[in-house]
Amino acid sequence: MADHPSASSAASSFVTYELRGNIAHIGLNRPEKRNAISDRFVETIAETVARAESEAKAVVLFGHGDHFCAGLDLAEHVKKTPIEGVRGSRRWHAVFAGIEHGTIPWISALHGAVVGGGLELAASTHIRVADKSAFFALPEGQRGIFVGGGGSVRVARLTGVARMTDMMLTGRVASADEAERWNLAQYVVENGTARDKAHQLAEAAASNAEISNYAVINALPRIQDMAKEDGLFVESFMASFTATSPEAEERLRAFLEKRAARLKAPGSA
Repeated sequence: MADHPSASSAASSFVTYELRGNIAHIGLNRPEKRNAISDRFVETIAETVARAESEAKAVVLFGHGDHFCAGLDLAEHVKKTPIEGVRGSRRWHAVFAGIEHGTIPWISALHGAVVGGGLELAASTHIRVADKSAFFALPEGQRGIFVGGGGSVRVARLTGVARMTDMMLTGRVASADEAERWNLAQYVVENGTARDKAHQLAEAAASNAEISNYAVINALPRIQDMAKEDGLFVESFMASFTATSPEAEERLRAFLEKRAARLKAPGSA
């Protein structure tokens, strides 16, 4: 899938924005810095998150150049006072939460470096597609710092505290195949094809009922934070609420009347 320079773009050159049908393609665009994230970069991401929420049904997030994102712009970070660092971290949390707990699915297409803050950003998306060039790391321990973009929650929940501890203490770098085994990526594809695969998945997600997508990306992670019986209680309400919506009733009727496609086993014709 080729880029289209003539497509509409965000006000800042830090991030590109293109609407392909009802799928927004948002591109991190500091290739000369390996898409390292600065505070201005975060604010531009916030603007594009709001725009996508208003006009798209799903998002593909990718990086221009040779890397998805190499993490925090350390040159900017060293100039901050402690309270400025806290405020910056909390702003990252708020912007990334807008992705994770918004109203539409986000699929990230990962290649090259998915490191530090770049991994924290990817972890806020709902599905991650990595091509074989992708590598994953949390080098904050080697830099004398700690994750500040939500990694201690999101990355640890994906891969487990023990795995994340290993990555941070030793600087271990994971390949795309390892990342899939560790649950940092859900798909591994050939080099240069992650964005195509992400678009395909975004189209599939965009075809769902909006209320179902909202329930999946908002109720499901919250249920994981609840006690077992509390989670099951909330699940009952979400199941009833979604199943009685007009769109669900029509979709269920179409299935019963054999007007809807049925699931096929993997590899079947």
